[in-house]
Amino acid sequence: MHHLVWLRDNCPCTRCRDPRNGQKLFQITELPAALAIASERAVRTGDGTPAREIVWAPDGHVSVYAQAWLDEPTGPDGDGRTEDAKELWAAAELHGRLPEADWDAYTADPRVRARALEQVVRLGFVLLRDVPRRDRQVLDVARTFGYVRETNYGELFEVRVEADPNNLAFTGARITPHTDNPYRDPVPTLQLLHCLANGARGGDSGLVDGFRAAALLREESPADFDVLTRTPVPFTFADAHTELRADRPLIAADPLGRIREIRFNNRSIATLSYGPERLDAFYAAYRRFGEILLRPELQLDFRLAPGDCLVFDNTRLLHARTAFEESGQRHLQGTYADLDGLASTLAVLRREEAAA
Repeated sequence: MHHLVWLRDNCPCTRCRDPRNGQKLFQITELPAALAIASERAVRTGDGTPAREIVWAPDGHVSVYAQAWLDEPTGPDGDGRTEDAKELWAAAELHGRLPEADWDAYTADPRVRARALEQVVRLGFVLLRDVPRRDRQVLDVARTFGYVRETNYGELFEVRVEADPNNLAFTGARITPHTDNPYRDPVPTLQLLHCLANGARGGDSGLVDGFRAAALLREESPADFDVLTRTPVPFTFADAHTELRADRPLIAADPLGRIREIRFNNRSIATLSYGPERLDAFYAAYRRFGEILLRPELQLDFRLAPGDCLVFDNTRLLHARTAFEESGQRHLQGTYADLDGLASTLAVLRREEAAA
């Protein structure tokens, strides 16, 4: 038996929902406080679909629900952003099956584009091959599925050696696994990196599934997992023109306890203002999580070739690179976008494919 208020709240009639857009026309406070079913019977809609008609007391409102809709299982499936909707992976599990797509096929065939975007949702990333090596091309890639998120770095940022860098990313230094912009609220949920040149010695790329690492932490040390989901961490960034701060846990879980977001960037953690006991617990958990993230079996290593464009979930995957010789030529252009735009594009592509 369905919950009565839930059932009435989902009445599909034109008095309750605008037929042009499906949005509700009433507030929850407008429903009768003491709902009851006055009568109920099996009916068929105009196209012959089996349905159930309910007459409500005390107001006599009539609702007709498709039987198939009533028979659908209900449960906390969520919005697809938590660990339950993902395929968690270690490096060996992707051996020989990197999620990738050819640029020409991706742009010409909606089915190829949908499969590529599905990889970002399911595995956390996709590698687009043979993307034209043009200045600002990365922006055009982002616009195939969403909108560019402009930040203090501009529409795009240059990942190359700078004379006066405001970030270690713009040097030849080794960068350990991290998520970008944890000091921003909201954080950019997608990152794109387009390789224009990669002739320097070193500079190989790496990815780690942060959801898999967090799940391992929860399995191996539940107390540490709990500490990292409950401790706000001050992430900060400042230069001559910008000052940003966001206090968030390293591991964010939804109200049902499912892993939903990772923020991990040792370069951006500011001073924590807690007492000794809480600091002891945090630093022990932080260290343990950091050690898991550095396990060789979790890190997927590869080298970006000119024309490769990596699209990845910045709330799930941590990215890294090896050090490289600053005298060599290594130039990537990057930009940020958001998962909601990608998910919307994917949903429309699926809908169009189903209707074809």
